[in-house]
Amino acid sequence: MPSHAASGPSNPESPTGLSFRPAAEPDLSALLLLLAVLDNDGEPPLTLARARHVFTRMGTYPDYTVWLAEEGSILVGTYSLLVMDNLGHRGAPEGVVENVAVAADHQGRGIGGTMMQHAMTQCRGRACYKLVLSSNVVREDAHRFYETLGFVRHGYSFRVDL
Repeated sequence: MPSHAASGPSNPESPTGLSFRPAAEPDLSALLLLLAVLDNDGEPPLTLARARHVFTRMGTYPDYTVWLAEEGSILVGTYSLLVMDNLGHRGAPEGVVENVAVAADHQGRGIGGTMMQHAMTQCRGRACYKLVLSSNVVREDAHRFYETLGFVRHGYSFRVDL
């Protein structure tokens, strides 16, 4: 198993009945189906073979975890969390959330909010000075959702396609 488990203890039971655990290689097929909602750019999805390669490589990163949210044994959501060391801000680390997804048939039930609370708890436990995420400018519903959780718009996010 990749070093994802080293990223900290999971919250065994959340207020909404979700359990959280780091993803493992046997989860990849289900995880790819869940993450497919994020890839609406017309490109073919990641193959399972390529996902295994990428997941193994991700396991070499310090403090990078793909978290799974489950109800019983059913995968209902996921997010990735990188806790990044920092030379600025007096050495306080920062958290970066990516790939937030909730299964379509489970949306609107508080799962996304509980996942973000889980991410905040993970970051607080590592003394992070902030938790950041980026969201496509057209995803206005997502922006309102993040704002209800206490996230504030700060600065600009820039990208260059390579």
